[in-house]
Amino acid sequence: MYAISLGDDGAELRPLEPWHADEFLAHLERGREFIGRFIPFGSAVTDAASARETLQRYADLRAADSASYHGIWLDGKLVGGVLTLHFDAAAGTCEVGCWLEPAATGRGLVTRAMRVLIDWAVEERGIHRVEWVAAAGNTASLDVARRLGMSRDGVRREAHLHGGVRHDLEIWSVLAPEWRATRARGAHSDH
Repeated sequence: MYAISLGDDGAELRPLEPWHADEFLAHLERGREFIGRFIPFGSAVTDAASARETLQRYADLRAADSASYHGIWLDGKLVGGVLTLHFDAAAGTCEVGCWLEPAATGRGLVTRAMRVLIDWAVEERGIHRVEWVAAAGNTASLDVARRLGMSRDGVRREAHLHGGVRHDLEIWSVLAPEWRATRARGAHSDH
């Protein structure tokens, strides 16, 4: 499959496949508490079988053209990823998201990987609206949306119950013409 360089630091974006189950589980174990602060991502992955099942579900969703997982590797080690959700090429809309273990933060990895994913969605698949949804307290995630040139559309108040707490969800988006204009100006910042 593909491996797309994300820069000179050895970072790559690759498909995250069922055969990566052991590596995916190890990655989640390293970052579970950090990743799980605002989202339940990976909480059902507790052993190799559940890791494989999760990755297979997303491989099936990719085959159905409705979602996908892409891993971020740094020096050959899985440290995070980006994903599409609610991918609807016919309607021209999708949601994107990310996760990262704590040791890999502060390097612009998610921002760089997300640029590749959004470029693909807009230029290859004809997506018109790319949406980003994050808990209001998840400042790192919201900062990525800002760096990507997204606009804050609004807040779904107390819409997300996680860890016994109701969180506001911020909705951000970028439209294809805005994405192209920002990219043409070179206005993207990694950090």
